[in-house]
Amino acid sequence: MAIFEEGRLDEARSIIARYPEGRQRSAVMPLLYLAQSVEGHVTRAALREVADLIGVRTAEVEAVASFYTMLRLRPTGTHLIAVCTNLSCALRGAGQVYEQAHRATGIAHGDDVSEDGLFSVHEEECLGVCERAPVVQVNVANHDLVTPERMAEIVVALRAGEVPDPARGPATESFRAASRSLAGLDPKQTEPAAGSPASGATV
Repeated sequence: MAIFEEGRLDEARSIIARYPEGRQRSAVMPLLYLAQSVEGHVTRAALREVADLIGVRTAEVEAVASFYTMLRLRPTGTHLIAVCTNLSCALRGAGQVYEQAHRATGIAHGDDVSEDGLFSVHEEECLGVCERAPVVQVNVANHDLVTPERMAEIVVALRAGEVPDPARGPATESFRAASRSLAGLDPKQTEPAAGSPASGATV
């Protein structure tokens, strides 16, 4: 079954329409985010469909998808927890925060998703908020000055269906919703009606 069909295809076309004629390949990242919002990660089928939509080779799309860590090529839980372990965060205890994230979610190192499907844990190279280290992202939203204790509290809240408020901006209820937002679409409109205009899209 195609990823981009009916309402999703309308959304994909609205994304492509943001770009001038002849520049459709510039839509590659928001299209990948849209695909990710449907399946929870970017699948091989999604790479091919995005390539077909913008008229490039699948290898070109995969080169983009494999470069950016916000684009996931492996199965991902409902919530993605990314822990920065670069120098500033490492010096302020990020290693312990990262280990706590694994313990609290029950994810062994090397595994992609917790047994309950709720979580994935990712070690991030840098989240760019060094002055607020250690920094953790939950569904792409930053949480500053995170201790191991706070990391455990965040996981408990997520298990209870509550997404803690981030340091800046609104909380996002899931990784799929965050992916819609990154695509420039309404993160709350997860099921577009077939044939209807894509809500939140800029044309």
